[in-house]
Amino acid sequence: MTDVHKTIQKWHGSFKKATDFDSWGQLVEAIDEYQILARQLQKEVQSSSSTSSDFTEEQKKTLGKIATCLEMRSASLQCTQSKEEFKLEDLKKLENIIQNILSYNKDFPFDVQPVPLRRILAPGEEENLELEEEEDAAAGGGGGGGGGAGLAEAFPPRTPASQGTLLPRLPSEPGMSLLTIKIQKIGLKDAGQCIDPYMTISVKDVNGLDVNPAQDTPVATRKEDTYIHFSVEVEIQRHVEKLPKGAAIFFEFKHYKPKKRFTSTKCFAFMEMDEIKPGPIVIELYRKPTDFKRKKLQLLTKKQLYLHLHQTMHRDS
Repeated sequence: MTDVHKTIQKWHGSFKKATDFDSWGQLVEAIDEYQILARQLQKEVQSSSSTSSDFTEEQKKTLGKIATCLEMRSASLQCTQSKEEFKLEDLKKLENIIQNILSYNKDFPFDVQPVPLRRILAPGEEENLELEEEEDAAAGGGGGGGGGAGLAEAFPPRTPASQGTLLPRLPSEPGMSLLTIKIQKIGLKDAGQCIDPYMTISVKDVNGLDVNPAQDTPVATRKEDTYIHFSVEVEIQRHVEKLPKGAAIFFEFKHYKPKKRFTSTKCFAFMEMDEIKPGPIVIELYRKPTDFKRKKLQLLTKKQLYLHLHQTMHRDS
């Protein structure tokens, strides 16, 4: 198999992985995969000369349009109230085009334009936010008109989770325990710069699959020094005794990036089953992307900054 066919096979595998996540309701993973693949396609589109590329200019234009569709679907998943929703069943129509990009000669099925020439950030590439924004400002100057229009197409206006999606406590059952976790505060060196910060709380099994629905906190409004204060209670949506062995409760800290026009995961933390006990607990923060399988963990910082929680157990005896 030639290198170009290996590349196409890799793209197709990524596309299938992303749409599978999407259809299973694993939206965070789907968004990550869509953005990674969009970046890979855009990198090919931006290769400077046809002699250094395995694709013709027309094929590159098609790849650029696919990247646009991937970003539009990613934006639809992040902006649930967007009127310009790009549906999964529409995106799946592109699978055949990716597989047959070398021979594809029909009109593109959607009226979209290739993503404007710009850097597409994959998850995990945004740690140096301040440095990036300085570079953007230096490079952008007064020429932001055309690029801005393209960004607006790729990322519809946000709908911040200002009210959150927290769920009420489950009905009690004899001999069963329910867990309430109060998210008190999170320590971050750039806490004051985070826009519309909130947390997504989910329970995952040992394979990283959802045990029950994820919940979003309301947007935090109080910032103090290196802390963002939430002071919000989250009701875990399964009795503690019914949680599968090896499960963990995840806390993903998210904030809005105006220059990128989307909400990004900054870091995450998790609690394992042996840490469920009444009282306060302080847990470490890890670098994104969120590793729900807990296989390749990297601490966010060496500084003494943590997620502060308080647990309450409710038992109906």
